[in-house]
Amino acid sequence: MTHQEAAQFLKTHDNYLILTHKRPDGDTIGCGVGLCHMLRSMGKTAWLLPCLDAIALFQEYLEGVVAPEGYEPSTVVSVDVTTRGLFPPNAQNYLERIDLAIDHHPSQEFFARETCLEADKAACGEILWEIAPDLGVLNEAIAIPLYVAVSTDTGCFVYSNTTPHTHQVAAGLMEQGIPFQRLNKKHFRTKSAARMKLESLLLQGLYLCHEGTVAVATLSLDVMEKAGATNDDTEDIAAFVGQLEGLLHSATIRELKPGECKISLRTNANYLDASAVCAHLGGGGHKAAAGCTVMGSVEQAKAAILQAIDQELNRK
Repeated sequence: MTHQEAAQFLKTHDNYLILTHKRPDGDTIGCGVGLCHMLRSMGKTAWLLPCLDAIALFQEYLEGVVAPEGYEPSTVVSVDVTTRGLFPPNAQNYLERIDLAIDHHPSQEFFARETCLEADKAACGEILWEIAPDLGVLNEAIAIPLYVAVSTDTGCFVYSNTTPHTHQVAAGLMEQGIPFQRLNKKHFRTKSAARMKLESLLLQGLYLCHEGTVAVATLSLDVMEKAGATNDDTEDIAAFVGQLEGLLHSATIRELKPGECKISLRTNANYLDASAVCAHLGGGGHKAAAGCTVMGSVEQAKAAILQAIDQELNRK
């Protein structure tokens, strides 16, 4: 389904519930909130399913859009969700009735009745920006969360996924009078003391291989406790390690709970396909950024991702 067809779909339905993925980032929350405001601007009823584990950084955008208890939707839409496994527990009852999925991941599983997929877009927020004029709605309330979506998924427009289209989207959103300086300061130039300590500990335990071009950083529960850090202090922590000079590829392993680790992989896509690496472990994503979950200890997750990296590098 094209974005024009998705817009037509959105025009002809009502009573929406919008789903985001678990451990929500700026793109899924920004798209969900932005779409909710779009639909409301058209006079439709729209709510966002409560984001159970959204960090404090994103809470301001969720005010007034979270579905009340007992709300029964007629139409269910997911944003920035690639696979069924990424839906949070409170979304499980809706998995068989998702009417439209809007996404930008090449590894999209096509779980919805209809799918609007644009895998060439750096962020799902870019697709929502395309849909907005087709719906005839765009204002500051819509533009703010969409700017958060696009800017956070591109690291404030410095990641390799950034394209000329991304900058066109950002310019169009800025023209709506959004406080982009405040948003950039909040999301990219502010760190807690615990976050800075966490980064220091990550560097101390950094594992380098392949002549210093591959790094693995481990973020265990013990390291979190030592830094006095919470989930709020780990937003986009995977991008930190990649700043080390000489690195091409970096994996950040986050121990979510004993026996379960989340891996975020960032690569130079010219040399290593991150999505292909994570597919070995049941995950996916983009060529330069992907993720997966490994059931096991931090050391087991480290061994697993290194083996998957080696497998893909040896294919070259």
